Amino acid sequence: MDWKKFADQFVPMTCIISVEKKPDGGYGKIRLVTGNDAYLDSIALAGGGVDLGSNVKKEFVPNSEYVKYIPKDLNFEDVCYRCAVLKQPIHSYVQAVRYSFDMIVFMLPLETDDEDLAYCTYSQVLLSERDSEELSMNVSRQTAADVISTCIKLRGDKDFKEVMQEVIEDIRKICRADSCRVLLVDENKRSCTVLCEAIADTANLVLLNEYMDEDFYDLTETWLDTIGGSFCLAIRNETDMEYLKERNPEWYRSLKGANVDTIVVFPLMSRGRLLGYIWATNFNTEDTNRIKDTLELTTYFIASEIASYRFVEQLKAIGKTDLLTGVMNRNEMNNRVTMLSESKEDGACSQGIVFVDMNGLKYVNDNQGHMAGDQLLKNAAMILQSTFVGDEIYRVGGDEFMVLLKDTSPEDMQEKIEELKTKSEMFENVSFSAGWSCLTCNRNIRQSLAEADSRMYEDKEEFYRQHPEKMRK
Repeated sequence: MDWKKFADQFVPMTCIISVEKKPDGGYGKIRLVTGNDAYLDSIALAGGGVDLGSNVKKEFVPNSEYVKYIPKDLNFEDVCYRCAVLKQPIHSYVQAVRYSFDMIVFMLPLETDDEDLAYCTYSQVLLSERDSEELSMNVSRQTAADVISTCIKLRGDKDFKEVMQEVIEDIRKICRADSCRVLLVDENKRSCTVLCEAIADTANLVLLNEYMDEDFYDLTETWLDTIGGSFCLAIRNETDMEYLKERNPEWYRSLKGANVDTIVVFPLMSRGRLLGYIWATNFNTEDTNRIKDTLELTTYFIASEIASYRFVEQLKAIGKTDLLTGVMNRNEMNNRVTMLSESKEDGACSQGIVFVDMNGLKYVNDNQGHMAGDQLLKNAAMILQSTFVGDEIYRVGGDEFMVLLKDTSPEDMQEKIEELKTKSEMFENVSFSAGWSCLTCNRNIRQSLAEADSRMYEDKEEFYRQHPEKMRK
């Protein structure tokens, strides 16, 4: 068979693929036999596949293993096997994460007399932007209906995390998997948190938080590379698991340690930014393709909602935070004071208030400039945070801070104030005056604030008696 002549009859970029058939029904090496000129021109570009921005070409060698031109991809191998060996026509919408575009893929099985090799065509059409209509055509009506029905809950008025817990349980049931989870990652803080997870009552699995340690984020950083630029990673048998063991032994050990035998993992992306991952584990492998379809469709809804949720939370944080020092701002302090003053709880004898004022800020601003003064405020906030760990710290005004403490006593507060002043000596020009007060009743918080403020000014007067050169003018 003149495969090149055959491939040249196709208008879209097309190649011929061969798949080695194994006696046990599995597959061996997958090769790119040849292709039409459009496909060979694209596949020959350096960078492991189609990279239209590259000018460096790699000569195509007929019958080469596909990994010579495309990074190893278990999803690509699966569709080649299903089409060539199982004789299933394939029409798929591919989120080509490794490229800057998506693709529509058409694959047709080819009949030959070769007992050792199975063949299929592979045609691809590149899209400059996402085609939601084409994407929806790849999901069965039942799967789409199930996912959309449950994800509509995301548009309700309930608490986001509460709704996500309901949604992930619904998705687990649709997938008929032992577990389904969503993990969020924060690349700036280098941290990860469990947003939601659902585990079947009969499953021998543990909660994600039970085996996440301080190094877990480092492990998640390797996942995208292991997925290899594909849209997901599907581990459905021991052969796939051995591939993972070779490619990412740490991830392999993590899954085995968590009693995971099969898994489908999708990155959650929004505008090119990684938000986290969603995955299902320990499912009937005959359902793998349906589960992939379910999670792929789910990612669009969940990623969008997570991105919106994070944006709103960031806006809330900005509204509560003093942007210079990073502690809470005066507006948030006023809200807190109002809430406590209107509280019906009488017993609050273990709470306390510390008022802190920086000494000599105006002197630094006048003599060294406002940038030096800003740095002084940042240093002050850092000392406060290291001293009053776990307490509520607010910047009240230009050089004033307030700390609301729980489970404290007059002795504890005085010790904290001494610690604060000791730490300030480690920084040039940082000096504090401070006063404290016990909060014996939430409704009397304004009275306690006034008492702490009065003590703070007594302390400040003593400071300026000792350092008259730094007195405000």
